[in-house]
Amino acid sequence: MTPQIPMSGPDIGPDELEAVAAVLHTPQLSLGPQLRAFEQAIATYVGAAHAVAVSSGTAGLHLAVIAAGVGEGDLVITTPFSFVSSANCILYERAIPVFVDIDPQTLNIDPTQVAQAASDLARGDESAARWLPPTLRDAQHTRRSLKAILPVDVFGQPADYDPIRRVASAHGLAVIEDACEAIGATYKGRPAGALGHVGVFAFYPNKQITTGEGGAIVTDRDDWAALFRSLRNQGRDVFDAWLNHSRLGYNYRMDEMSAALGLAQMKRIEELLARRQHVAEMYNERLRGVVGVTAPFVAPTTTRASWFVYVVRLEPSIDRDRVMVRLEEQGIPSRPYFTPIHLQPFYRQQFGFAEGDFPVTEAAARSALALPFSGRLDDSEVEAVCRALAHAVA
Repeated sequence: MTPQIPMSGPDIGPDELEAVAAVLHTPQLSLGPQLRAFEQAIATYVGAAHAVAVSSGTAGLHLAVIAAGVGEGDLVITTPFSFVSSANCILYERAIPVFVDIDPQTLNIDPTQVAQAASDLARGDESAARWLPPTLRDAQHTRRSLKAILPVDVFGQPADYDPIRRVASAHGLAVIEDACEAIGATYKGRPAGALGHVGVFAFYPNKQITTGEGGAIVTDRDDWAALFRSLRNQGRDVFDAWLNHSRLGYNYRMDEMSAALGLAQMKRIEELLARRQHVAEMYNERLRGVVGVTAPFVAPTTTRASWFVYVVRLEPSIDRDRVMVRLEEQGIPSRPYFTPIHLQPFYRQQFGFAEGDFPVTEAAARSALALPFSGRLDDSEVEAVCRALAHAVA
């Protein structure tokens, strides 16, 4: 049996350990100089006017939804092929996610369907009903206000933003970029995170850089940046006195230890991205010619992919779950990526979604398989994974 290969893992070195330890020798463990330096590093890297660090990518998405003016009963167009937080953040404000299907190659939201959904929903007649969740397809809900589009940069590849931005401009919508998986990626030479009106990164341990838990919101809007800083700190404004709070807010702060870790990672970000690129290229080379397995597709608009995970597609005739069992027997972990959001139990119960609602998403979910991936994988480990996969699908 092959020695156990980790599914993923952070790339932590001595500089990170030293940076975190140094914070513990100071009296300031929250809202201090490490946070400000980390935020500046993110903003500079993306080319945005502001970066606001928060406790998670989910927290960042929630605050972005608030800034976009999304409220109870409002509509937000988004994708069902994502981690569940990209839709949950809409529900936090009692708004309604309007799912549209995905491009079968990139697995990102389909701009053509975004355009059609926005047009139909703007009219508010019977044509709007087909885009709404099944339990809300009545005259009362077809007149709801469409407020935003929330694309997701799936697996580190940006969505197709130029047509999405045109739709948003035509209908007066905010574009909230979920770039939680895509720091370092570029779309037509432009950096992920800065492709909408606001973008959100996440820094969970399996991401390209990590703060343990944490995220960051980036925007060029001064008013939104000020709002984010207030909302993450229980609604306290910059001019509020101690324990005074101008609005309803949240405890979405990032602590100084996490910020110090993130700052040390940002100093290495090009090295970390290059390592992940190298591992992806090793996979691409070794999987070429393996019958029944398709390597990830990189769109021409993606001038730089940022490899968050390495997800292959299996032919429909191959039993993906059986392949996973065979890999596990050889010491190779793997994961299905993703379970469609609309088929999660809560979304079925709340909105009446069922299998067949988004066929491209569902086909992708049935065939997608994430292989072990991190910048620390070596040639022998990648070789072992690919050999085991070829055997499992044979």
